[in-house]
Amino acid sequence: MANHPSAKTRIKRNEKQAAFNGSYLGKVRTLVKKVEAAVSSKNKEEAQKQFVCAESALSKAANKGVIKKATAARKTSRLSSAIKKI
Repeated sequence: MANHPSAKTRIKRNEKQAAFNGSYLGKVRTLVKKVEAAVSSKNKEEAQKQFVCAESALSKAANKGVIKKATAARKTSRLSSAIKKI
């Protein structure tokens, strides 16, 4: 256990940030799954609507450091190409 006050503060801040990152990542995953579900049901309009939300969430997550920028770009690209194939 940390004994120094600054170390104790870091532990608390790290826990808060980890909770935020986890909840935001869950939100992103849900939005990506909604796009994938619309693609699998061959509903292009719905997929495009969901894609706009998912793309925004992915880019925000990348900018906040929740996920890597390359991961966000890869997921966005794959979702986009899946929608185009419908």
